[in-house]
Amino acid sequence: MIPIGDNRVRKTVPVVTWTLIALNVIIFLWDRQGHVFGGSVVFADLVMRPNEVVDSLKRGFDHFPLATVFTAMFLHGNLVHLIGNMIFLMVFGASVEAAVGAGRYGLYYLFWGVVATATHIFVDPTSTVPTLGASGAIGGVLGAYFLLFPASKVEILVPVLAFLSFEVSAWIVLGLWFLYQIFMPQEGVANWAHAGGFLAGMLTVLIMGGRAAVLKGRELEFADEY
Repeated sequence: MIPIGDNRVRKTVPVVTWTLIALNVIIFLWDRQGHVFGGSVVFADLVMRPNEVVDSLKRGFDHFPLATVFTAMFLHGNLVHLIGNMIFLMVFGASVEAAVGAGRYGLYYLFWGVVATATHIFVDPTSTVPTLGASGAIGGVLGAYFLLFPASKVEILVPVLAFLSFEVSAWIVLGLWFLYQIFMPQEGVANWAHAGGFLAGMLTVLIMGGRAAVLKGRELEFADEY
C-alpha cells in the first residue's frame, strides 16, 4: 500500500515536515555526490551499528557511536528507501505537525527516532549490521496520527492491483502497517525500530492529554474532497 494523501485541510504550512524532507533529499544526494543510483560515499561512517553503541555505553568515553543514533536518521540505503520514507512523512507528517505545533513536532520527531533506535538495539544488541533511515522517526509520526486522526480518510495505491486507488480509514491503514512490522518482519529491515517509533508516537499523544487535549483550539477540518 502506498499512501498518496489524506482528507484533512490544514491552515498552516507544514514547514518542519517539508524541511525534514528537504534535508533527507539533500543529504542523500550529497552522500552520493549527485549519483542517485550509487552507493554511499561521504557519510558511510555515520550509520548506526547496535554493537558499537552498546560498547560505547559500557566504556563511557567514546561518544561517536552515540552520535550515529541521530546521524543515521537522515541517511538512506537507496533511492527506493528514500522515496518510500518521504512519501509517508509527507502524507502523515503535515497533519501531526499542525496538531502539536511546529516546534514540538521537530523535537518529537528526533525523540521518536531515538526511541526507535533504542528498541532496535534492545532487540539485537550484538548486531554489527549497519542501520540507517528515517523509518523509526516516521513510525512515531504514524503512531501520533493513529491516535489523533483515526477516522481520517487516506487515499492509497495498491501496486498489485494495477495501482488502483482506494480510500481507507487511517486507523485501518496504520493499524495494518503496525501489525505488519510485528508479525511479518523482513530480512534486512529494522521492523522493531518501526514498531518502537510507532508506540513512542502514541505514547507522546497520551502524555499530552490525549486526542481531545492535543486538538483543542487547533480548528483542523475535514475536506469535502481530495
